[in-house]
Amino acid sequence: MTGIRVLIADDNLVDRKLLSRIVRNQGNTVVEATCGEEAILAFREHHPDIVLMDVLMPGIGGKEAARCIKAEAGEDMVPIIFLTSLTDAHDLAACLESGGDDFMNKPYNPVVLEAKIRSFYRMRDMHRTLQAQRDTIAVHNDHLIREQETAKAVFDNVAHHGCLSSPNIRYMLSPLAVFNGDVLLAARCPGGGMHVLLGDFTGHGLPAAIGAMPMAEIFYGMTAKGFGIRDIVREINLKLHNILPVGFFCCATMAALDFDNKTTSLWMGGVPDGYLLRSKNRELEPLCSTHLPLGVLSNARFNDSVIDLNFNNDDRLFFWSDGILEARNSAGEMFGQERLEHVMRYSISPTLVFEDIQTALSEFQGTQKNDDDVTLLEVVMMDRELLGETPVGPANAPASGPLDWSLSYRLGPQSLQTFNPLPLMMHIIMEVPGLQSINGQLYSVLSELYSNALEHGVLGLDSSLKHSPEGFMRYYQERETRLQQMGNGHVIIEMEHSGNVEHGRLVLRFRDSGPGFDWQTMVNRSRCTPGDAHRYCGRGIPLLSSICTSLEYKEKGNVVEAEIMWPPTAEG
Repeated sequence: MTGIRVLIADDNLVDRKLLSRIVRNQGNTVVEATCGEEAILAFREHHPDIVLMDVLMPGIGGKEAARCIKAEAGEDMVPIIFLTSLTDAHDLAACLESGGDDFMNKPYNPVVLEAKIRSFYRMRDMHRTLQAQRDTIAVHNDHLIREQETAKAVFDNVAHHGCLSSPNIRYMLSPLAVFNGDVLLAARCPGGGMHVLLGDFTGHGLPAAIGAMPMAEIFYGMTAKGFGIRDIVREINLKLHNILPVGFFCCATMAALDFDNKTTSLWMGGVPDGYLLRSKNRELEPLCSTHLPLGVLSNARFNDSVIDLNFNNDDRLFFWSDGILEARNSAGEMFGQERLEHVMRYSISPTLVFEDIQTALSEFQGTQKNDDDVTLLEVVMMDRELLGETPVGPANAPASGPLDWSLSYRLGPQSLQTFNPLPLMMHIIMEVPGLQSINGQLYSVLSELYSNALEHGVLGLDSSLKHSPEGFMRYYQERETRLQQMGNGHVIIEMEHSGNVEHGRLVLRFRDSGPGFDWQTMVNRSRCTPGDAHRYCGRGIPLLSSICTSLEYKEKGNVVEAEIMWPPTAEG
């Protein structure tokens, strides 16, 4: 604190010289000014650390000079101590309001003067330190924001909107940070269904991005290959458990919608209760979380069990992150589950519930800002035809892949009981770039051929049971029973591909250990008409024939061969 530069402005020569001597004797540097105008010019030239300013001076007075000096200093702190013989409280207050920081009465006490100079210098030094720290924080904050924006750009490329624009989905995302801790993903399945996932990561910004990007990649990749909801949540949990630090996890809800059978499977871990709103009777059914969040448990302890629900068209699922429940008004009250449920029960129409929740939340909060990310999701059951075409496979299709290859894959009784080979087969097929455009059709063919081989071939089930809702239930109950009691049997999947980068031919051949069926009563031709459907309803012949270039049963009916040419012809 040596060498403090002090500006002394006083029109009285004796007072000014006396004060200058005292200040210099205390080890400081002095700059003198005889009036307010000189004080302003001296401040611009010498940049003093502290100003001792007489209040009453000719021309520009001390108070006006103080205002100018404070304006010149800007954010920099320059303490101004007024020198005055004034004793009126209003006059002294006017000095402080003009920009003064303190005042001293004449005659001057050297001890008090030195203490004040050193005290204000320490304040000035502290102010400069705080300014430097503020600027450093600002630089780091800008850097952090740029990192978050980069992470968000990468995440947006990985976690694209998928089918969030589908007519049966409405959502609201209100991020607290540049990178949202809430994740909302939706994708159509190859078989025509839909997967939807709402996740809420601990934290915001980059900590959330660490888990959100692999979660999105797994979700979209496995959905496109035909994996089921249980496989997907298990894989996501395993990944998050391996990469996230202790204390970080993701509360999540994942739904798998089957638009043909009007069913939905739900996995819920650590999320607020959701609701199923029935369209006909306005019944509101709570959906409660039954699992821990993703990333908490090891793979061996993780529970992938799901809840299966039956739906009617226009039935609606509602889910949200805890940011909605914890939203506060100006009085500090939380929005809460009770208010949310009240809005849903007393909305005029199920179609207006989503907007009513948004309105109620906005009116409740007023101008109060969110403390957390806020996400609201509505998913409606409807006929598949209203959703449009199933999008083609994943965006990261290979630029090149194998063109001439074949494989044979045999599934024994234990594998048939517990393993679904379709995602694996789809993964292999999708390595051929030209087959990406018919991803959904290929999955339908594989699914139908495998179901026929397993259910009708190996298990010997009669599909005529499925002609009524009750029969449909008995069919799958019998399927599960026969699977568990199966002691032997097998299904062999053979695939062959040939062609080039412009066109190709894929042959799928399924062999099962069953007794076969009387396929020779059919006319052996490459196309089967819908009129045959009532005779061979369990074989799905019309569906397969509409996709395949040719379809042929061989041997005793337990071998079926389907040929698919790509790109599809105008007829196919």
